[in-house]
Amino acid sequence: MHTPASMVMGIVFAPLGLVLVFTAAITPQWREGQARLGTTGPGSLPRSGVKGQGLGVRSGSVESLLLLRSDGLWESCLQVAHSELKQCWPVAGTYQRDHRVRLAQGLVLTSLFLCGTGIVLACIGVRCWTDVPLRGVAATGGLLVVVAGLLSLTALGVYTHNLRRLGMEDPGQVMTTPRFPLLSLRPAGSLYFGWLGSCLQVLGGSALLFSFKQPRCRTCPEVPDCLVCQSCPETNNKPETEVYEVSC
Repeated sequence: MHTPASMVMGIVFAPLGLVLVFTAAITPQWREGQARLGTTGPGSLPRSGVKGQGLGVRSGSVESLLLLRSDGLWESCLQVAHSELKQCWPVAGTYQRDHRVRLAQGLVLTSLFLCGTGIVLACIGVRCWTDVPLRGVAATGGLLVVVAGLLSLTALGVYTHNLRRLGMEDPGQVMTTPRFPLLSLRPAGSLYFGWLGSCLQVLGGSALLFSFKQPRCRTCPEVPDCLVCQSCPETNNKPETEVYEVSC
């Protein structure tokens, strides 16, 4: 059976979008920020110089460490720049309780479930091992994939729009503490994976939706599927073999 191009496009884009959205969901890089931490002075951590170590400074001098902070939907991480020192922990506190973070978590989980279900239905509907695909089943799977992509886009939009206010009880509050003078937040790599995956889901699901359209037979337009053209009188009247007379 010749599989329609729309089905092939949908069955390729939908799983790729699912993988990208799943990668974005489990990685703690939806937003990231950095802050410089002085090792001496009021409100900072004093460190004594240790010869041969990059973090050591002479007594009485001031060294600033660049700390990198990243947050995801379920995990946060803190790392010292240009170092292997990194620690991650499950999201907690006001960030975990923020209703916008909870909304994004719920939308992403629902999107993953719907997309997975839609891909299963699409695979059953395409049925490349048989002559006639189940177009209605494939199109239903495409509809679920489109809805999943729209849910992912909604979650990403809500998170991106409120990125600098997430986890703050006071909207005008600036994320700063005595040890973190100023933490500037910006979108991180996981958001871009999510945006790309969501767009692929919408494209793949839309392609599968074209499976509702039935192709028409060229010789007899009243027959909805070319594979049934064998019932057409014009086709049946044609002889399968040609007979030639041979005279010696």
